[in-house]
Amino acid sequence: MGEQLVGGHVSAAGGVMKAFENAHAIGANFFQIFTQSPRAWKTNAIADEEIANFKQGLANQIHGLKGLVTHASYLINLASTDQDLFNRSQAALIDNLESASKLGARGVVLHVGSHKGSGLDSSLGGILSSLTRALESVDDSCQIFLENTAGQGGSIGVSFEELARIIDGAGSSERIGVCLDTQHLFASGVSYSTIEEADNVIKRFSEILGIGRLGCIHLNDSKAPLGSMKDRHENLAEGLIGADALSNLVSHPALLGVPIILETPGDGKGPRRSDVELARELVAKGQSRRGG
Repeated sequence: MGEQLVGGHVSAAGGVMKAFENAHAIGANFFQIFTQSPRAWKTNAIADEEIANFKQGLANQIHGLKGLVTHASYLINLASTDQDLFNRSQAALIDNLESASKLGARGVVLHVGSHKGSGLDSSLGGILSSLTRALESVDDSCQIFLENTAGQGGSIGVSFEELARIIDGAGSSERIGVCLDTQHLFASGVSYSTIEEADNVIKRFSEILGIGRLGCIHLNDSKAPLGSMKDRHENLAEGLIGADALSNLVSHPALLGVPIILETPGDGKGPRRSDVELARELVAKGQSRRGG
């Protein structure tokens, strides 16, 4: 069995190479970054030399870091009926995928957007054309990981079925995967408080999407209750999901080897070393309860 990949979202402020130091500081062996301000349309310009150094750093696994995903801008809404916003979103997705590819990331995590109450059918065509265009524009193995959502504000991806419709509609491309967020899952109404419930979640994921499409896991506790449809992250074991439930899910045998990324608030500056250590403990304790 390979080493469990656990890390967090870290800052790349001051240059992308800083992200290696920030990830190492929290004890991560996998990490996630923004390649732009999450509230900006364009990714930051990165010099060719810095890109080369970054890719070399990943290849050499400096500080024991074994991989990277990036996170796309929060401004992107591929479901928008506003033509200008849709066009900017489409261009931003290509820009984000290009940056992720240049840095050697496994993929870019994407919030598809919101239909604002009009339903997925009204916006599916634009979403599919945008994904197809992005993949055709960036000829690389770098993937797009569609993130499940809490459902707030008509956000798309609130169910495995919605994500499957998008992936199927885009031709079931191998370059489209899924990022499973534990807080969003809980807020969307899916409980995994027991091992049996957790196993059923992964069974449904496997049947509807295929476990091979799971590119990474966002491990977060929740400030908001089950079924609230509110996107509110909390530190592990300090929220309404709780340590045992999170442990039930991330210890499932089918998830071993899938990178686990914390997006917890910490002390206000993101995941801490203690949070990453706790995440590893949750996996180990769940495996022990499962008899693994």
